Amino acid sequence: MTKRIVSLPGDGIGVEVTEAALRVAQAAGQKAGLSFEIQEFLVGGEAIDAHGTPMEDEVVSACKSADAVILGAVGGPKWDNNPKELRPEIALLRLRKELGLFTNLRPVKVFDALVGASTLKPEVVQGVDILVVRELTGGIYFGEPKFTEQVNGEERAVDTMSYRTSEIERIAKVAFEAARKRRGKVASVDKANILATSQLWRKTVTRVANDFPDVALEHVLVDNCAMQIVREPKQFDVILTENMFGDILSDEASMLTGSLGMLPSASLGDGVAMYEPVHGSAPQIAGQGIANPLAAISSVALMFRFSFGLEAPAQSIERAVDRLLADGLRSADLALNGEMVLGTQEITQAVLDRLD
Repeated sequence: MTKRIVSLPGDGIGVEVTEAALRVAQAAGQKAGLSFEIQEFLVGGEAIDAHGTPMEDEVVSACKSADAVILGAVGGPKWDNNPKELRPEIALLRLRKELGLFTNLRPVKVFDALVGASTLKPEVVQGVDILVVRELTGGIYFGEPKFTEQVNGEERAVDTMSYRTSEIERIAKVAFEAARKRRGKVASVDKANILATSQLWRKTVTRVANDFPDVALEHVLVDNCAMQIVREPKQFDVILTENMFGDILSDEASMLTGSLGMLPSASLGDGVAMYEPVHGSAPQIAGQGIANPLAAISSVALMFRFSFGLEAPAQSIERAVDRLLADGLRSADLALNGEMVLGTQEITQAVLDRLD
């Protein structure tokens, strides 16, 4: 069986970690009787430099006809002052919209071997296992109108936060269904004491919860949730939230694991799914061969699970990551004083060596 993958390495360390992820995908796929046809395209800043646009139309077409999309990272200071339409992040937003990727799953798991890597006390982070379910195609990132204008001699900028009932219902169902397979708890995050969108969010999520009587629902204000993630993270099972809140909270939660370089993600919709590490392009270390590839590699495990319905290779990759960490192997972002630091290629090979 052959699957078509579109690879979008993007900018900075995205190139290095995507290469590592694809190596592991091919090895794990071979063990499962699966081969890949891989197409690679430029997106983000590299595409701007080469083609004058963050993403060409043919890339979108290729993604829509693929079985899965793997993305590295986009952006960097080189393009920070570009006009809005020439910002690397436009490629990412367009992909989410065009592929209908309304669900973003961000698992936050603290490995036993990395308890000491977190800046929080071991007793706070040990055993943390959270799934952040983030709505991905609505909210303030996509709301209209969105503009900047001159008013009375000064600039005025407007961003619009907007949600429809149907958008909230479909992401809420994802969260409740996920909780049924986990510990049966959903914390729905909003700002219902202030925002009209959050009031609609809370009302809609409460109604959807009636169809899931076996799942416990708790409503949490976003500022309180941010505090509780560092105070008592083990209280959370599934965190359900809108686009911008999810963006911020999942990055905060990543530090429970010791590094942003440990967090994979899956962006799902009704068709082709996209898989990417949560970390950014980290231009300051790009090309040095020291980037942590484990988030990208773990994203490939999610690809096997959600796009191909193959649990065995997904678990094989996850166990390999667990084993190498238990064996004391560390990338630069995870190493404590005195621990040996391995580069991107060495960490990748360690995963390959430990695949079932």
